[in-house]
Amino acid sequence: MKKILSLLFAVALLFPMQGIKAQDKVVNKIIELGQTDNQSMQLLDVLSNRFGGRIAGSDALENAYDWAEAKFKEWGMETYREHVATLPVGFNRGPWFGRLLDDQNGMTLHFATPSYTSGTKGVQRGHVLKEPKTRQEFESMKGALKGAWVLITGTNTGWPIDWSATGDSIRASVIEYNAEAQKKNTEIQNAHRQAGTTPKEDELIPLKDEPALFYKEMVEAGILGIIQASAVPIRALYDRKNLEKMTFETLPTIPDIKLDESQYAIIKKMVEERRYFELEFDIRNHFKMGPVEIINLIGVIKGSKYPNEYVMMGGHLDSFDSATGGVDDGSGATPTMEAARLIMAAGGKPKRSILVCLWTAEEFGLWGSKKWVENHTKDLPKISNYFNRDMGPTVASGLTVPPAMYDDFKKICEPLNSINPDFPFTLKKREGEPGSRPTTAGGSDHAYFAMNGVPTLQFDIPDSKGYNFNYQEIWHTERDTYNKSIPEYQEHSATVTAVVVYGVANLDHILSREGLYKDE
Repeated sequence: MKKILSLLFAVALLFPMQGIKAQDKVVNKIIELGQTDNQSMQLLDVLSNRFGGRIAGSDALENAYDWAEAKFKEWGMETYREHVATLPVGFNRGPWFGRLLDDQNGMTLHFATPSYTSGTKGVQRGHVLKEPKTRQEFESMKGALKGAWVLITGTNTGWPIDWSATGDSIRASVIEYNAEAQKKNTEIQNAHRQAGTTPKEDELIPLKDEPALFYKEMVEAGILGIIQASAVPIRALYDRKNLEKMTFETLPTIPDIKLDESQYAIIKKMVEERRYFELEFDIRNHFKMGPVEIINLIGVIKGSKYPNEYVMMGGHLDSFDSATGGVDDGSGATPTMEAARLIMAAGGKPKRSILVCLWTAEEFGLWGSKKWVENHTKDLPKISNYFNRDMGPTVASGLTVPPAMYDDFKKICEPLNSINPDFPFTLKKREGEPGSRPTTAGGSDHAYFAMNGVPTLQFDIPDSKGYNFNYQEIWHTERDTYNKSIPEYQEHSATVTAVVVYGVANLDHILSREGLYKDE
């Protein structure tokens, strides 16, 4: 009997050791493949340069989802698509070109247009005027507006002018206010003129400035489009105020051009000097008939022991489309995909399921991740952590965790310093009191998870080699391209993510939420 018990005890000890060795073998293989066959940049090349900018509702985004799903299946993963929303119309961006034409042979113009705004009707050429700011100015120039490009005031923030009835109403109230203010100012000036005095600066009522103040009237008069000054790099977002109400019969009709502010200043001066010249634009902004479905794509590495418990990693596949989405968020989506590929190629069989999340319409306000959280409330307590990557192509080289999670992560992160000596990994135990659980959404797809108490630990991602990376220079601008990503950072981050996510998935328990937030 004693021999049988001893044998059973030895076997019981052996199986955990074999399990640990198997896990170590997979982790070592992940690291080896991450060093010798890392495909992060190949994936980013396809996403950015084959499909390009991937605005929600575009063919490019649909094509990217088809491709990503095919890759997940090629790697041996399961997948599912989840409906997020239906757009009434879709949008596809083509090339654009503009130039100034004068007796000096002109110059090529540097500009962009927001998504879901109008293009030109082929190549369109016309003279240039400054927008009218009073009813009298409009009446005096309305005949000249036909066939004109109109310079409007204000500085580009990325959003187009609101051409809806609501926008018209706001502008009408400003027109009314300014007319009344002008009337009172005239009375003040006349009184001073009769008294032989000059009005003090604070006596006159300042007029309100509203870009494209006579928008509706100018469109009816036949303008070709509006032009607004923009800082460089040019930011171009989308028509958030009108998109969900658009139909194919009520699309915008004139281009909304955001022009390099230095060129805008030159053109404005030429107009004020009453010089004759023309601007020529060819802008291929194309719409497609709806309804257009937008979806989340989830890749699944199914858990062998706890299939209904989860570790999640992800980024958003959609992007703005004045560039190619190489950074925001190609630099998050593709290392996440590569982390999944490394786990599968290394023969990983995690205990709990790993979900690889490619969200949609993050740029429209976190639509995709919010919808997933709403649809899976019963699963939220079973999520160990959601790792989100959406702050650029810098390198995952550290992690700060609550004290209750520290021992688990210490074991998981041990192999990370064997990957690349250039990027030592630092694990820190959080000090001080935890903060409160967030109550409002932040700026990326972790937000609704955090609001619902799910751990959303994220890697520290410094520019540790000093490549002078500046996220704000790229964020939502024309510079968001493939070549702004940093290959060695991307590749290292994919490998680190694979090791850590696989390690968390192989714990015998879900990560403790003790001390994650105040009072929880």
